Amino acid sequence: MTRSYEIRTFGCQMNVHDSERLAGMLEDAGYAPAAEGAAPDLVVFNTCAVRENADNKLYGTLGHMRPLKTANPDMQVAVGGCLAQKDRSTIVQRAPWVDVVFGTHNIGSLPTLLERARHNNEAQVEILESLETFPSTLPARRDSAYSGWVSISVGCNNTCTFCIVPSLRGKEKDRRPGDVLAEVQALVDEGVLEVTLLGQNVNSYGVEFGDRLAFGKLLRAAGEIDGLERIRFTSPHPKDFTDDVIAAMAETPAVCHQLHMPLQSGSDRLLREMRRSYRTDKYLGILDKVRAAMPDAAITTDIIVGFPGETEEDFQGTLDVVRRARFASAFTFQYSKRPGTPAAEMDGQLPKEVVQERFDRLIAVQEENSLAGNREQIGREVEVLVAQGEGRRDGETQRMSGRARDGRLVHFASTPGVRPGDVVRTVVTYAAPHYLVADGAVVSHRRTRAGDNTEAGLRPKTSGVSLGLPSFGTPAPLAPAEGCATQ
Repeated sequence: MTRSYEIRTFGCQMNVHDSERLAGMLEDAGYAPAAEGAAPDLVVFNTCAVRENADNKLYGTLGHMRPLKTANPDMQVAVGGCLAQKDRSTIVQRAPWVDVVFGTHNIGSLPTLLERARHNNEAQVEILESLETFPSTLPARRDSAYSGWVSISVGCNNTCTFCIVPSLRGKEKDRRPGDVLAEVQALVDEGVLEVTLLGQNVNSYGVEFGDRLAFGKLLRAAGEIDGLERIRFTSPHPKDFTDDVIAAMAETPAVCHQLHMPLQSGSDRLLREMRRSYRTDKYLGILDKVRAAMPDAAITTDIIVGFPGETEEDFQGTLDVVRRARFASAFTFQYSKRPGTPAAEMDGQLPKEVVQERFDRLIAVQEENSLAGNREQIGREVEVLVAQGEGRRDGETQRMSGRARDGRLVHFASTPGVRPGDVVRTVVTYAAPHYLVADGAVVSHRRTRAGDNTEAGLRPKTSGVSLGLPSFGTPAPLAPAEGCATQ
């Protein structure tokens, strides 16, 4: 009898993509996605460890699984990802009903560990200290028929004092360019229109095989793949951001004029304490170059409030840079103390009320930026890749939603025949800080194969890609990728 599975994902885009790999492996091992509302035979938690509440959230959720396991002893629970890499056997000690714990370096072991746990009737904990196989050599059941993640590297060589990721994901390991391009081609062959290149630090790509210009070359090469309409990437690091990447973005039509560039702080003193090897002048200089090459670029960022020792003067420096940078949006975080990081041991840990007050002020300044930038879009015609699930109130507002090429969320008038995965052009009529509205009739509507697949409930299933030889340019024709299968 086919066993059903459910994967619950916490954290970053890398985890979302890892969950696609887990789904692909489980389906190859004979599992099937659980029907909506049905109790699955297997629940996999793919966890994050970046923030303190990630621990609390996981263990609280695992507590809710206990009565389900008691009622159905054959049900299995597996925990993977960064928190599993950090806590290891502690997870089984705190939640003895967990069957399998696996880490960030061996996601390919999950089916074997599940079978072993079932056979031996005891929990299996397997954590490796280094990457066993690059995740993209594993099969993947993709979440979307129109947009796909493609990993170009895993791990990170930076030593930011607030970040636990390098100790959990390991040193940077780069895929060969030919492997990356082959996976992009396989997705496009299945009708996917948009890919996002993923890495903990995408623009240091090439460090492992000695080509510091490799990322710009990769953008240009991916842009040559016929049928690929949109290329995004996340996240770069200011210290590695070079002029050749800006040129590749500006000169490659498929590359979207969207840049997510983490700032973290606008205080040079705190940037030193964080071991962020750039200063505010360099950071703002990069933004100036990007806007000179792409005046329509939407730039977003990450900012931490309340890093140990942050003074009011430091915080004012952050507000100043935020005003000067004119970010389209920002992911803002209150500093979260993570055991095992240098920042956790620093003096000057700030009271919650101080951090909250500064956080609120930062949000207010950024909301002004976002609203001003979005109001500039009113009256402009934008191209929207229609998406599923982007507009929580689409039903009641009689709208559909999707992303413009610059990444902005657009809600537009519901139009008969338009499906997620299709492309429309529409004129912006209203702006709010976090979205645009286009309430007039769409200017044009292009049906796509991605829209056909979404309408039919089909998602791509890609085999693992590993060609092994570094190369640039459109890859040679591949054997057909596995076709779409019903969701």
